[in-house]
Amino acid sequence: MAKRKQRRPRQKTPTVDYVDTEGNTLTLRQSLSPATIAKLGEGPATAATSQEDAWHRRAELLFERLAVRWEIADLPLTDQKMLLGRYRMADSQTQQWVRETIAEHLERHIPELAG
Repeated sequence: MAKRKQRRPRQKTPTVDYVDTEGNTLTLRQSLSPATIAKLGEGPATAATSQEDAWHRRAELLFERLAVRWEIADLPLTDQKMLLGRYRMADSQTQQWVRETIAEHLERHIPELAG
């Protein structure tokens, strides 16, 4: 009988909280794996992708990979599908705050993805 290799427990990635003017808290991972950074650094998958589509897709990918929690009106969201759905449903002002917050976060913690 073959022995099963035991997995090492995953270490929790440190996180950083950002609070908007309404007191909602967005929690982002402080770092990403090198493979994830490489994937996010790639350009659009096809030449047919418009710049705007590529920009929106990158913003969503960054949010998806970085966000671990978003507390809105004292209701915490931690499920990845719920987080992404909430981001997509957010009004333009909230989406802009999230994008600016992620840009600031990248500058500070993951500069190879900034810009």
